[in-house]
Amino acid sequence: MKKNIRLVLGASAAALIAMSLGAAPASAHVPKSVHGNVVLTAHLTELNGSGASGTAVAVVRGETIRAIGIRARGLTPDAPHAQHIHYGEQALNECPTLALDSNGDGRLNTVEGVPAYGPVVVSLNTSGDTTPASFLDVSRFPVSKNGSYNYLRTNIRFTDVAGTGYPGAEGIGTAAQIAEAIRDGEGVVVIHGNDYDGNGNGTYNLSVPEGASELDPTLPAEATDPVACGVLH
Repeated sequence: MKKNIRLVLGASAAALIAMSLGAAPASAHVPKSVHGNVVLTAHLTELNGSGASGTAVAVVRGETIRAIGIRARGLTPDAPHAQHIHYGEQALNECPTLALDSNGDGRLNTVEGVPAYGPVVVSLNTSGDTTPASFLDVSRFPVSKNGSYNYLRTNIRFTDVAGTGYPGAEGIGTAAQIAEAIRDGEGVVVIHGNDYDGNGNGTYNLSVPEGASELDPTLPAEATDPVACGVLH
């Protein structure tokens, strides 16, 4: 019975998100709560001159994201785009600006943005584990078709993030505390992946001035730099 109830709640949340994202972002009317579920919306705006934008809608109840949907556009075409929910007790829990460009190279890498949006607390991938441990598994994130994608996933559990090794992850709190912060409007959705050299072949390159990612030297910075951001209110 409990499993059936969860399925019904997930289906209802997914239907709400589908309706919300079906409207134009400027005119979409999203209720604040539905049957005890908290409904949160983020309007995603570009970072690093990417031209990317979009809308995210999440339905959260307790320590579970019943459903989350993202409609994104203006992305690097035909390439995977890592996306996450960020939050940090010591972060501003907002989108970053170039004022955080600590090395003065004219772009924000992921770590430079952490003081603003905080570390990863949920990996918004298409299958499998959704904990911060999966935040760099680029192969399991959505691929933009002609520069856009629609994403939907249901029943994601918040987890403790201490010990993940991600910058700023220590001391954030329990899954329950993270979930409460997200419900209170402190979660930030961030999409990554920027084709700086514009090669247009759906791949990210190490052989560009940005070089390797500060998160993993085997990955290009193009794959991990943030391109769109929005706070879940």
